[in-house]
Amino acid sequence: MSEIFNFDLPKELIAQYPLKEREKARLMIVHRENKEIKEDLFENIGNYLNDRFVIVLNDTRVIPARIICNKETGGKIEVFLLKNLDKFLWQVLIKGKIKVSAKFKKEDMEGKIVEKKENGSYIVEFNKDKEEIKNYGEIPLPPYIKRKPEKEDKIYYQTVYAKKNGSIAAPTAGLHFTEEIIEKLKNKGIEFISITLHIGWYSIKVLKENKNSVGEEYLEINEETAIRLNELKSKGKKIIAVGTSTTRGLESATENGKIKPYNGYTNLFIKPGFKFKFIDGLITNFHLPKSTHLSLVCAFAGTELIEKCYKIAIEKKYRFYSYGDSMLII
Repeated sequence: MSEIFNFDLPKELIAQYPLKEREKARLMIVHRENKEIKEDLFENIGNYLNDRFVIVLNDTRVIPARIICNKETGGKIEVFLLKNLDKFLWQVLIKGKIKVSAKFKKEDMEGKIVEKKENGSYIVEFNKDKEEIKNYGEIPLPPYIKRKPEKEDKIYYQTVYAKKNGSIAAPTAGLHFTEEIIEKLKNKGIEFISITLHIGWYSIKVLKENKNSVGEEYLEINEETAIRLNELKSKGKKIIAVGTSTTRGLESATENGKIKPYNGYTNLFIKPGFKFKFIDGLITNFHLPKSTHLSLVCAFAGTELIEKCYKIAIEKKYRFYSYGDSMLII
């Protein structure tokens, strides 16, 4: 944590609701070499990109991971799906008191506590399989959004290009894209490529002193995608990663300057001092103090420059985090 800056963030700057027009989010454009900072709207991002750039997206889809259940005793608990372990077995977080071997239910869905882990999570066996269980949950808004999920969150807490179920948090840098913006950028000769990284619960945790792990997250990059990315990179194209999750995925799969096909978990922790091997630019939101996301952004653009950007953002009342404003770093 000592290698990134800490700051006081006024609570009112943490966006509690999405913008009805995604593309109207503010955009801060940051140039790493000359330290120039500009301001615009996300809908105008095409003014700062051309056919020299390739945009890489994370096509993960947020699952309805939060399930409100009743214990056998009648009390309520909140079950938060973290990681599927088998057809009926999940690693979960539980808000509320419950003991190992206790049971709970919601309608005809039942669960039993099998084990409590050292990190505070639980292993639960359900009577519904890994696809059916998702019918009982709701959109898992992060804890800094101080309200219950509403109908609109099913739309706005999901990217327009989401495809593969698996995340318990949205790849929020991509929430600003609309189909129209993507089409306009493609018409400028900008190629879009997708990888998949399912975002886990460590995404919403903050860094602690001397912490060197951000947990495992599932990453998938197929051979065809790897070949195309390497081909474009070899032609001198600039790779723009949409989000810290996409960045983590690409850098995890890079070996000797090239992307390798990847199918498994990554625990890569990107912090200041990290040598980036593949990406040339980053689209990201404004992050919370001491977050792993902020650590990655400081590693990419430099702590001093990002601290300057954040001072401007706070002074000008930018919206922070999941439903907040955007930054393009090139």
